[in-house]
Amino acid sequence: MADINHQIAVDASPDAVYAALATQRGLASWWTSDVKADKKTGGTAEFGFMKHQVVFRMKIDELVPGKRVVWSCLGDQPEWTGTTLTWTMGRESDATVLRFTQRWKAMTDTVAICNSTWGALMWRIKDYVEGRNPGPHFHD
Repeated sequence: MADINHQIAVDASPDAVYAALATQRGLASWWTSDVKADKKTGGTAEFGFMKHQVVFRMKIDELVPGKRVVWSCLGDQPEWTGTTLTWTMGRESDATVLRFTQRWKAMTDTVAICNSTWGALMWRIKDYVEGRNPGPHFHD
């Protein structure tokens, strides 16, 4: 197994951070403008890139408001299939600490590329939640 791990402090409430990760509007504000996401556990989220030529579909495994979001990647992108993405958030001192993990089957070049991208995306989440509204990293 290989894991990508990131952590960032956000000057906002855990509920505000959660909304950025668990709502269609939030996700479209920092990740990709092409997003469709259910609001319930057991639902799905779909993320399109390059005018919907590349699509990532996720099963929403867990939604705990203000605490945790967990997805598992479905079969559209072979190397991503079976990976899990987990965000946890909680108040620590004067900030909400957001932690992200993506669990992979093995370390590959794709994992290394995704690691860099997720690092940049964590800063976009922070900027969005703190009101700087960077817009989505990927536009269609």
